[in-house]
Amino acid sequence: MKNNIKLPVLIFFLIAISIDFCAQNQTNESAEIKNIIAKKRDYNERYGYGFRIQLYNGNEQKSRKIRARFRAEFPGYITKLVYKSPEWKVQVGNYKTKLEADKDLLIFREKFSGIIVIPMGK
Repeated sequence: MKNNIKLPVLIFFLIAISIDFCAQNQTNESAEIKNIIAKKRDYNERYGYGFRIQLYNGNEQKSRKIRARFRAEFPGYITKLVYKSPEWKVQVGNYKTKLEADKDLLIFREKFSGIIVIPMGK
């Protein structure tokens, strides 16, 4: 009969230890995630958020035409239409470095004049 009493106590003890271990492991993972997020924020503060190529800055109608023309000429690129009162902007890409953006700028300049590389806003 003593063996029957020890088995539930042993099972309870093992369950308690495993719950404690899981909670502790989850806390460690949470701390690691917070650490990674902090490192990413620090990187963004120091080195910026990236670059885009701006094709046009002006009125809405011309912005939409330029964006459509760009999409026809270069279908594989991300384009973005941005409105900052009172002007519309046509921007291309999400480049990590200015060098990457400058490489594509040379390609796009053959079809579009007056384009520039700009840093992405915060």
